[in-house]
Amino acid sequence: LLYERHGEPAAVVQLKDLEVPKLGDCDVHVKMLAAPINPADINMIQGTYPLLLPLPAVGGNEGVGEVLEVGRHVRALKPGDWVIPADAGLGTWRTQGVFPEEMLLKVPSDIPVLCAATLSVNPCTAFRVLADFESLAPGDSIIQNAANSGVGQAVIQIARASGIRTINVVRDRPDLPKLVERLMALGADHVVTEEMLRKPEMKDIFKSIPRPRLALNCVGGKSTTEMLRHLQSKGTMVTYGGMAKQPVMVPVSAFIFRDVRLRGFWMTQWRKDHAQDQESVTMMMDTLCQLIRRGQLTAPACTEVPVQDYRAALEASMKPYVSSKQILLL
Repeated sequence: LLYERHGEPAAVVQLKDLEVPKLGDCDVHVKMLAAPINPADINMIQGTYPLLLPLPAVGGNEGVGEVLEVGRHVRALKPGDWVIPADAGLGTWRTQGVFPEEMLLKVPSDIPVLCAATLSVNPCTAFRVLADFESLAPGDSIIQNAANSGVGQAVIQIARASGIRTINVVRDRPDLPKLVERLMALGADHVVTEEMLRKPEMKDIFKSIPRPRLALNCVGGKSTTEMLRHLQSKGTMVTYGGMAKQPVMVPVSAFIFRDVRLRGFWMTQWRKDHAQDQESVTMMMDTLCQLIRRGQLTAPACTEVPVQDYRAALEASMKPYVSSKQILLL
């Protein structure tokens, strides 16, 4: 799926037939199996993301493929292995591709294909924001907005597996009870709407669990300000997205009297910073794959779409209140 200019995805992305390049000595020929449509993919096509590829470009930063053939200097991979992108910008929305070995990470092929296809962005982001900013112990709590997003769902499950309680904020919507039920089934302790954050009933939640030391923000605007009010003194808020396209507003009192910390996180940057630190990457991937095998981490709610229907999938992924991730079957 190729785009030659930036613009609205359904208008600029086209399905094209291309020759598969010749296999070099250090290359790997991969048959792609499945690849999701993430918000960052949409922003890259629109030309509004900090990371843009030279045009024409193939869409997609995440997905899973099976190795068909390897160049003669490739040691770590063999035909039949499953691989995911080691970094953003691979262009996963394609049926086949030839990539340098270092651009791929091997993953176990005994995990469900949808888990593997959605492993390299959202669960990794969830894992890092839970691990890198506050040292959380069982019984501690965190609060997050957009709890029904891919990262949000992974945060709920990873936190639950570590004994950390979650307060999950979602936007009010027509099918709210259904969404609450789904997040509770994943292991959410509390699900509240943006409006409820402002209400005195929030105090009841903190009778049974401590105030959060960590807040995770991917919305911005009013949602963030309200969430921050419930953070413990000296707590940290990590922003990893800005879906409301509004700035983060923080009352001066939160800084002076509660000494809260505001941090940012971008998975692409983390990967750059840890390019020489394979141990950290391996440890993270192993932990996530173990959680998947134990049934403690599942793929987000997905809608599987044949690649021919990519336009419908692109449009569906941009609709508000869609809690299902579009996955292209390649």
